[in-house]
Amino acid sequence: MNDNSERGDFLQALGQTGVLVFLVVMAMVVRSCSFFEEKPTITNTSEIAENADEFLGNSVTIKSRAIQQIGSSSFTVSDSRFFRGEPLVVVNASGTPFNIPLDRNIKVQVTGQVRNLVIPKIEQEFNLNMQDEYYRDHINKPAIIARYLVLAPQPGQITQRPEEYYRRQVVVTGEVDNIRSPVLLTLDENQWLGGQDLLVLLKAPPKVAINQDQTVSITGEVRPFVIAEIEKEYNFTWDLNVKRELEVEYGNRPVLVADTIYHPS
Repeated sequence: MNDNSERGDFLQALGQTGVLVFLVVMAMVVRSCSFFEEKPTITNTSEIAENADEFLGNSVTIKSRAIQQIGSSSFTVSDSRFFRGEPLVVVNASGTPFNIPLDRNIKVQVTGQVRNLVIPKIEQEFNLNMQDEYYRDHINKPAIIARYLVLAPQPGQITQRPEEYYRRQVVVTGEVDNIRSPVLLTLDENQWLGGQDLLVLLKAPPKVAINQDQTVSITGEVRPFVIAEIEKEYNFTWDLNVKRELEVEYGNRPVLVADTIYHPS
């Protein structure tokens, strides 16, 4: 069979099954990545504050609202409604600057070790330079020494203001709304005012099947769905007709390019 005949048969099949099924084929040439990783143990700030002795020295993951910046490398978080109660200090020891969101409705996810905030020891062990005067109210209280920090918005928060998330790593938890192919799905916007469902592109088919209405957490990078950029970065070669249909369907919309997927606790 010659090349023209093969291309004609491919495009005919593509039209019958829908352009998005093509992404199943395209995913096979993408660099591999892991899906449905073991989920992190997620707790909350209130539990840590109330049972500090049980958490000291242990690694935890929290998802909470950032309240206030402290110095250049730390901030406080709280789960309490209207930010009441004792906040918990998070010290950024990741080696990468992290700016807390201006919108306090956007949560952050933090993974690190729970320690008593003894500044000289923490400075020495984690090679930090902390300004003591900013921590007066938190000395010798539980804190999280964070090795990993990431924004944790809702799907609709991303689609409502995508420019705030472009080229940033996020973790998004949501309900699978529409499975367009084994590597393309949407997360429900969770009735966020003005938001749309969030498009998710997997770099490879998942190890475990994803089902509609299933709640999943996905980590990855938010970027504009620009065909030329995605082709270049992932070494895709798309037929011109396929490109046009994808641009009509998803052009000018954000897409979350997934690194990992896990079931939240």
